[in-house]
Formats: sequence, structure tokens, C-alpha cells
Amino acid sequence: MEVLSNIVGEINGVVWGPPMLIIILGAGFFLQVGLKFLPIRKLGVGFALLWQGREKGSEDGEISPFNALMTSLSATIGTGNIAGVATAVFLGGPGALFWMWVTALVGMATKYAEAVCAVRYREVDELGNHVGGPMYYIKNGLGRKWLWLAPTFAVFGAIAGFGIGNTVQANSVASVIDSNFGVPPLVTGVVLLILTAAVILGGIQRIGAVAGKLVPIMAIAYILCGLVVLGVNAGAIPGAIALIFEHAFTPAAQAGGFAGAAVWAAIRFGVARGVFSNEAGLGSAPIAHAAAATKGPVNQGLIAMLGTFIDTIIVCSITGLAIIASGAWMSGETGAALTSAAFELSLPGVGGYMVAVVLAVFAFTTILGWSFYSEKCCEYLFGVKSIMPFRILWCLAVPLGAAADLGFVWLLADTLNALMAIPNLIALLLLSPLVFRLTKAFFDNGMVEGTLDPDKGG
Repeated sequence: MEVLSNIVGEINGVVWGPPMLIIILGAGFFLQVGLKFLPIRKLGVGFALLWQGREKGSEDGEISPFNALMTSLSATIGTGNIAGVATAVFLGGPGALFWMWVTALVGMATKYAEAVCAVRYREVDELGNHVGGPMYYIKNGLGRKWLWLAPTFAVFGAIAGFGIGNTVQANSVASVIDSNFGVPPLVTGVVLLILTAAVILGGIQRIGAVAGKLVPIMAIAYILCGLVVLGVNAGAIPGAIALIFEHAFTPAAQAGGFAGAAVWAAIRFGVARGVFSNEAGLGSAPIAHAAAATKGPVNQGLIAMLGTFIDTIIVCSITGLAIIASGAWMSGETGAALTSAAFELSLPGVGGYMVAVVLAVFAFTTILGWSFYSEKCCEYLFGVKSIMPFRILWCLAVPLGAAADLGFVWLLADTLNALMAIPNLIALLLLSPLVFRLTKAFFDNGMVEGTLDPDKGG
């Protein structure tokens, strides 16, 4: 096992290393330029479409555009926003938050392109449900030459989900509940199993309905708590912002319990934790957006890109600013403990418990969102007959994760999660002319999805 762990560790160092991060950023920048920075310019249009898409219309699809985004956010807003941001600041200094912002701004274009392709090339399965994502836009958009990339992505997604989206999340919930409230991990695991089963056995409609209610409530609650923390430290915010921009380009010296960090560390950990948090480029989110009852690919793309904005520009920024403005970043703590320390310093007696409860709910919603991603990967590989066995297996994995030592599982899942980006980014770059044409036609037609055939240059 030690040999296998070392091998996977070496691979992990490559797939989350500088070359991969440059590729993810580069692909996002290419798409952003090709779209003439439309995801940034049309941010208001995206929010307007999201508001209009709160209810499922008569269009093809199983869930409303709003619930599709909430399902996507249920998988992305999680431990990365609380523990991931803290880890980035601990290892890269305050400047890491700047590079998380950069990742989000280019990642909005990536997420937009993913959703456009997902809706454009989605299929209807034997049960009458819409299915899509990287495996389908590879299969239907790129031809036989690239077909091998589709099952490659599906295998990575199916296996990674059991780690990154299931057992690791259950372990995080059990750990935080145990440390704050003294509940044994196995008890937490059984409760999570029951809650998870109650939701995912009902399929995407129930997942979307639960995510549509739970995600906005918890995200708003966390943002409000974070704003209270920032209000308590209002006088330190200008200095915190100055530190973020200063240390994005100059080394952060040792201070308090902070060991110091080079500029490269700020870039590396800011980008890596940013991608881990918002998943732009990894290919997971378009699987949810493919199920939306949307008027067309561009409509859903404009909504999908909001996921990256909300996840990183809003939620991660709240966490990062709270950590820096409170001075907790110099405490020597890291991960969720650092975020908890920042909130506890500002709100003694309640701040730590707030973080614990929010982290637990975020991790639970991640289990729900990722169940759908991995299920669709399994369905692509084995057909609809695999759906119910998959759901049962997914539920059973939850208490195992809650009570187990997941060192190797985390490493393997984290590695496969990054490997998902390779086939997805290849597909997005090859399909980028289609994305650009569909986008141009949409706005040339007055924001009405056209009936032209973009594959023939229509």
C-alpha cells in the first residue's frame, strides 16, 4: 500500500502541479478572450436569467435552470470554500486570494462553455431523462477520433466521486460534529446515510428540489455571518485588501505563526484551491446543467457561469477576508481550524460553532451534488441498469467514510478529480468555435436561441 500511495502521490504532484494549473488557466483565458469577455460583461444578464428560471417551464429537461445551478453549487460550495481558502492563505499568504479571484474570472468562461456544450450535445436516456456532460459532448461533438476520451472522463468521474464527493465529505462532517458537539463519527455517518438516501433515491428532481432550497439558505447564512465578522474588523479591511494585492506579486514575510511564502506559492496555492473550489474546467458542473429545462445552450451557459462567480468571488472572498482582516492568518492554524479561529476571534463563543454547522451542511450538499455527477458517469459506462445499484452503493459508502481513516482515499480521489480536467479541456478547446458561433448567434438574434445549425456555420 505504501508503494501504491507513493505512486499516486507522484501523479498527484503532476496533475495538481504547475503545468496542469497553467493549462486550466490558459484554457479559461483563451475562452474568455474568444468570447470577448462576455461572461464578465453579461454577469447581470446571467442573474436576470437565473431569476426568470426559478420555475421549471415547458422546455425539455427535468429541473428548472435555477435548480440546475443550485445542484451545481451544492457540489462546489463546500469544504473548499472554508478549509480550502484557509489552506491557500496558510501556504501561499494573503496573495493567494488574489490568484483565486483570477482563477474565477477566467473560470467563468470555462464554466459557460461547459454548460453550452452540455445542453447542445445532451441526450435522452432510456428512462426519458436528459443526460449530458463531457462524455456526451465528446461523443456527439468530436467524432470517433476522440471518442476514447469520453469513457476516460466517465471512469475518472465515477471513481473520484466516491472519494472527493462522498467519503471525504462524510468524514469532514463527522470530524467537525465530533470535535464541536461530541457526537461519535459512526452515529453521524448513519444519520447522513438516512438523509442522503432520502434525497438521492428520488433522482435529480429531488436532488434539485433540496439543493434549490438548502443551498441558497446556507450560502446566504454563511455570507451574512462572514459580513458580521468583517463588520467587527471593519477597520482592518483596507489593510487586508492591501496585503492581498501586495503579496500577490511580492513575497509574504514570516509573521506570527505564519511561516512566510514566496510569490510562486501564492500563485500555485491560490490557483489550485480556486480550481478545487469552483471546479471550473474539471467537467463536473455541466452534468447538472444538462438536466435543465432551458430555452437553449447559451441561456444555460449564462446561468452556469454564475456558479464560479458565487463560489469564488463571493463565498471564498468572505472566508479569505475574514481570515486576513481578523489576523487569524498569522495564528499558525490551517484548514477549517483557521477559518473557525477567524470567526471565533471576531464572535467569541459562537463563531466556531457557526463554521462547524455551515461546514457540515455544505459537505452534506456536496454529497448530494456529486452523487448525480458520479451516477451519470456510471450510467454512461454501464447503462440505466446501473443507476439503482449505484445509488445504494453511494449511500452505503457514507457511514464508511465518516468512520474511516481516508488518507489514501483522499489522495486517490484528489488525483482522479484533477485528471477529469484533461479530456474535458481537450473537448472544450476543440469545440470552442461552436461555443463562439452559438454565442454570437444568440446575441445577434436579440437573446433568443436560434434554430440555425451551428455545426454548418449557420
